[in-house]
Amino acid sequence: MTLSRPKPIVPLLNIPFLAYQLDLLRQHGVTEVVLSCSYMVDEVRHTMGDGSGWGVRLRYAVETEPLGTAGGVRNALDLLPPSGLVAVLNGDVLTDADLSAMLRFHSERRASATIYLTRVSDPTQYGVVDIASDGRILRFVEKPPPGQATADTVNAGIYLLDSSLISRIPGDRMVSIEREFFPGLLADRIPFYGWVGDYYWLDIGSPAKYLRGQVDLLAGKLASRLTPAAAGGRAIAADVMVPPTATITGPCVIGAGTRLGAGCRVGPDVVLGAGCVVGPGASIERAMLWERVQVGDRAVLRECIVASGARIGDRADVGPDVVLEADAVVPPGTRPG
Repeated sequence: MTLSRPKPIVPLLNIPFLAYQLDLLRQHGVTEVVLSCSYMVDEVRHTMGDGSGWGVRLRYAVETEPLGTAGGVRNALDLLPPSGLVAVLNGDVLTDADLSAMLRFHSERRASATIYLTRVSDPTQYGVVDIASDGRILRFVEKPPPGQATADTVNAGIYLLDSSLISRIPGDRMVSIEREFFPGLLADRIPFYGWVGDYYWLDIGSPAKYLRGQVDLLAGKLASRLTPAAAGGRAIAADVMVPPTATITGPCVIGAGTRLGAGCRVGPDVVLGAGCVVGPGASIERAMLWERVQVGDRAVLRECIVASGARIGDRADVGPDVVLEADAVVPPGTRPG
């Protein structure tokens, strides 16, 4: 089992994003996982450890230089079983896809490779995949121009591969799984199928989609056992003191050690990481704050993402579509300009 190319460790509802993928795998009986990564490797190891916290055995295949979406899989070859089936997940996909159903589809067709396909309203930003009535893949069209897409089924970043196929990937250079490896399977007439699943799916690789993924999790739009239990749509850590004059509107998640000021307004669609400080009279709506963020008195935050350790000054106005990186400082009284 390989997870290909994770994003830097980012939280969803104060839980590492990769944990959602590990838990999905465990739900479907997969407990041996290899994480292929080249960026922020020490941080990933520190956060994810050996995977035991999520019920799997996690090992790491580290790239000394980026090898591409297929090269990263090839780099994990020594940690993969010599025969059998390997599942590959892109490291930026949030989904509750039924991997067991995908496996049955793969087995019933005696496929050597199967791709999870999802339907989208605008396929121009994705790799469109044309399939026959039995699911056999006919061709790939990468990001077709508007009006020229021949299908609405796109590559959703989950693959089942016979382990013997992985040795086809060159091991000494960057290789794209979409542009080189998959077309090679078609050219050689390898039994290659697309499984279309009607499940929640989101590529969280942009700030807007990352924010959307958290809002969707808060709304229960995808099935996940990791979503914090929330009474009335509010999951508030036990040590958080809520002043009588504060207004907390669900859905929201408030992490341990967070301090809320008198008269502040939090929610809806808000996640506060551990150790945040929200000043008196501040207002936060549809925003994701990581750990140890300080929000000044009467500051306003909406539709924004604030990374760990950032400080928002008194009466500042942040958002929408603003992303503040770690330890950023917004001076008091700042307004959009």
